[in-house]
Amino acid sequence: MSYTISLFSVSTKQKEQQSAQPDFFEKEENLEKFTPKQQSELENRLLKYQYKQVGNTNDGKRFEHADFGEAFLTDRGLYFLTSNDFDCIFEVGMTASEFTDTGEFAKYDVQTGGWEEI
Repeated sequence: MSYTISLFSVSTKQKEQQSAQPDFFEKEENLEKFTPKQQSELENRLLKYQYKQVGNTNDGKRFEHADFGEAFLTDRGLYFLTSNDFDCIFEVGMTASEFTDTGEFAKYDVQTGGWEEI
């Protein structure tokens, strides 16, 4: 079993909070696209956090971290996947929170009830 934490644009967060759609995240058109600059910055930060790019798909880029799992960067979201190990969840959660420091991104953790409030 895995644990997923997502990072979206702040405008996606605003749209979701105003939406009454229970399946909001299942519809790609609801998720705002990252700008090319934002995608590049997220990719660079993943590399600085010791995530290694391991492949590309039609939907995005796959990264792996030796200790904490995987990350998948698409044009609309960054998805961190880790095991249910407490230390891994903590580290991935902290990393996702740190990625919101520019004010452009918002962390979403469905397992803890949704958007992280700062």
